[in-house]
Amino acid sequence: MPVSIMTQLRISVRIVFFSVILLFFQATATLADMNAIRDAGVIRHLGVRYARFVSGSGDGFSTDLIKGFANELGVRYEYVETSWQSVINDLTGQTYRIVNGKVEITGESPIKGDVIANGLTILPWRKALLDFSTPTFPSGVWLIARADSSLQPIQPSRSTAGDIEKVKSLLGGTSVLCMPGTCLDPALYKLEKVGAKWVPLNLQMNEFAPAVINGDAESSLLDVADSMIALEKWPGQLKIIGPVTASQEMGCGFRKSDADLRQRFNEYLRTIRSDGRYMKLVQHYYPGIEGYFPEFFKRYAGQQD
Repeated sequence: MPVSIMTQLRISVRIVFFSVILLFFQATATLADMNAIRDAGVIRHLGVRYARFVSGSGDGFSTDLIKGFANELGVRYEYVETSWQSVINDLTGQTYRIVNGKVEITGESPIKGDVIANGLTILPWRKALLDFSTPTFPSGVWLIARADSSLQPIQPSRSTAGDIEKVKSLLGGTSVLCMPGTCLDPALYKLEKVGAKWVPLNLQMNEFAPAVINGDAESSLLDVADSMIALEKWPGQLKIIGPVTASQEMGCGFRKSDADLRQRFNEYLRTIRSDGRYMKLVQHYYPGIEGYFPEFFKRYAGQQD
């Protein structure tokens, strides 16, 4: 029997009504989180000591960025030190594992902070767990080796993909320092397919370069910022072999329920890009990096997103 027009109308009205109610509760939950930060009078910055993003001593590119954001919100800044292995758990309150490139939630954990900011590369599997801000910094992963290594830097071409393949072709039987669950995860780059030998040392990322110098591995994956710092810190002892990825971007991580907080951060980021404070931070901590990533800084520095 055909459904009457009045019945169809009542069904449509109910659908719209419940949709509005759902959106209301979602918006209320989001605003409640912003209000909770204001009521507590503090924003908790989850950070890992890494590559001048976070020093652990009260400064760093990411530290200064979130301190400025706290000032914008009119709340106190609080640093919460964490690790690469637990930083996402500490934000989302969920434990997880990566299986064949897919995220599986495995349980719950205490929430310890409100935003991740420490040079967090925007990766597809991470986007399944949290939401990222507008990109805050350019990145990419390079292969580094000791200056006296038999590995020789590739001759760059106009093809980034071709350069990556050249680098990978050098890795048969070569030991490479990597770190699962980060942008230096060997699974992301399928290094096992080219015969590279992953060295699973229990190190922090900022210890990778000295480990290569000490001969603990023949080479290491390292992101661009950390590579530049390593070359500056240990002049003449390391060399860049070439890229393992195309250009990447970093951002600050927020809980998926915190859309309002993320939006406020993006607004703050637009403001400091427009008035020049952003580039002052970049040049203070990473002088000369804009020469490596001109397109990123042309797009994001002093322009609207």
